[in-house]
Amino acid sequence: MTLSSPSRDVSGLRDYAFDWALVDVETSGVIARRDRVLSVAVVTIGPDGEQTGEFSTLLNPGCDPGPVHVHGLTAERLLGAPTFEQVAGRIGALLQDRVLVAHNAQFDYDFLAHEFARARLYLPVSQRLCTLALNRQVDPPAADMKLGTLAAHYGVEQARAHDALDDTRVLAGILRATLREAARLDLPLPLVACPPRQDVQFAPQPPKTPCAYRNPGRAEAGGPLVQGMKIAITGETATSRAELVARSVAAGLNVMSSVSRHTSALVTNEADSASAKARRAAAAGVPVIDEHTFLRLLRDVRAGTPHRGAAEGAGASGAEAPASGVAAPVSGAAVSASGVAAAVPGNAVAAPASTAVPALAAPVLAAAPSTPVAAVPAPRRPTPATTMGRPLAGRRVLILGGTHPAAAAARTRVVELGGSAAINLSRTVTDAVLLPGGEADRRLRRMPELGLPVHDEHWLNAPGATSPATDSSSPEREAGRPPAPLVLPRGGVVDLPVPQRDAAPLWHITAAWAPQEAADIDVVAFVLDEDEQVTFDEDFVFYGAPENPAGTVRLLTDGPAEQTIAVDLASLPPGSRKVAVAAAIDGEAAFGDIGAVQVTAVPGTGAAPLARATLDAATTERTLLLAEFYRRGPVWRFRAVGQGYDDGLANLARGYGVDIAD
Repeated sequence: MTLSSPSRDVSGLRDYAFDWALVDVETSGVIARRDRVLSVAVVTIGPDGEQTGEFSTLLNPGCDPGPVHVHGLTAERLLGAPTFEQVAGRIGALLQDRVLVAHNAQFDYDFLAHEFARARLYLPVSQRLCTLALNRQVDPPAADMKLGTLAAHYGVEQARAHDALDDTRVLAGILRATLREAARLDLPLPLVACPPRQDVQFAPQPPKTPCAYRNPGRAEAGGPLVQGMKIAITGETATSRAELVARSVAAGLNVMSSVSRHTSALVTNEADSASAKARRAAAAGVPVIDEHTFLRLLRDVRAGTPHRGAAEGAGASGAEAPASGVAAPVSGAAVSASGVAAAVPGNAVAAPASTAVPALAAPVLAAAPSTPVAAVPAPRRPTPATTMGRPLAGRRVLILGGTHPAAAAARTRVVELGGSAAINLSRTVTDAVLLPGGEADRRLRRMPELGLPVHDEHWLNAPGATSPATDSSSPEREAGRPPAPLVLPRGGVVDLPVPQRDAAPLWHITAAWAPQEAADIDVVAFVLDEDEQVTFDEDFVFYGAPENPAGTVRLLTDGPAEQTIAVDLASLPPGSRKVAVAAAIDGEAAFGDIGAVQVTAVPGTGAAPLARATLDAATTERTLLLAEFYRRGPVWRFRAVGQGYDDGLANLARGYGVDIAD
């Protein structure tokens, strides 16, 4: 059977046999708590792959339908359609006791969850499967992971893109084909548990307005307030808290819900209060102002300095100055989106002075010892002129077995030799290296069937110059595949391409690791200002709060061993200078027990990745800074970080100014 066979039969895949409910929604926008579903389709499939049911309908959302040029659903066309509440029962019956399947499943799941909540009902889904995440694990030789591209690759007919019913029928064919590939690679399905945490009293919160001014620093005794000062309030006040906040915001101050070393002043009538804010203010030396004095100062707040726009970045013409509180500098080479910074004789690549990489600014924490990172050549896609001395260029190598330090050293060596280090078995893996203990790895028995060579631990000292392996059943392995993503070392940096007009995609930082049984890993994000601080606590994005108030940064749970931070860089306010992404372990395990974490930067949903890094920088650490998007002049950059800390997530969040209860 060829990979593109559209056969429906998956009855032989016992470990992958579920009752499935395949779903597609067309929506008026991309933010589930605000936008509405315009059409929905559900196709049910049994464990044998045969279709058992189908339902689709247009919906009247009672609002503007949004981007008609995308979905073609005008207000006139939707006028006579039912409301979601009128069809919720029928949709719920199709979803009940089935695994919800969608391409970018969290999107469809979130929209359905909010629509069910508006109808005062619970969404009857306990598990979901994302075919986009599953195909990222399989990694077929397709140009990207978009629905239409995968349909063409797997031989599934697509009649009408962005039609909910047709997209769902296409998804059914993609699911069957991908399940066969997953079985061939012995991949666990990335099923995500969906606890019933929807609020039946659904009430979306309005986004907060970020302060337009930079923080000028601490308030001076007897001196004025200045726009942009970070103000915290604690204890009882004669003026209502809401009025104090409103007047402060109107004056251009930045009212915070927490106290950090960057707080300008704490307003309180109880200087000796035992509140957490007062204790932190005393420890950090933050000035304390009583309510009466604060109200007097509010009458004459001095003009502040507006946040610089993206085109006015301080580092646009030279090296950036590191922010205070640097935990550990990370060296790296900056490269352009094409992977080339500057050509010099001898095929070496060096970053020009104007693209020097700033020191990594991170919260002041007890950093665990780690090996210093030496400066490295800027990564670039291999060409005939640069593959000399890079014998693993174009190869993807999976390390089996070994202690964590030994496996980490092997993966580092793979990158040094021009290759890419894999953390899981996929169709892009070209070689495997067997370290002591790897004989027990269940993936080893798949190597002969896949036609993959297995090398001993000495192979990386002098790898052969043979061409990458191709499995016998896929002569099209490289056909249609885009250039491989840039392989970044720890500390490596790449400029993001400037988007074309009307084409500013969401950028995704996806973190993946080997499936775990003894530990849960949470990926989080912090939206930071020039001071490496959150503007308000809601700019800390995590499982319990998977979206910041403006909806510009969101957490997507793609599977138990993969999570994504989606960032709308074009919509971030000028004061947001960086989005830092970290991973934290819930439990007693450390990242030395987890192994490597792969981080990928992707421009949009299902697009081909721009850059990838495999991070092995942690041993005893329980929190790991993975990567960041940050502004440098008019350009956004992506940096692979890989800095670990023995402290837990709470201390990391506090270092970024988030108010975490003791």
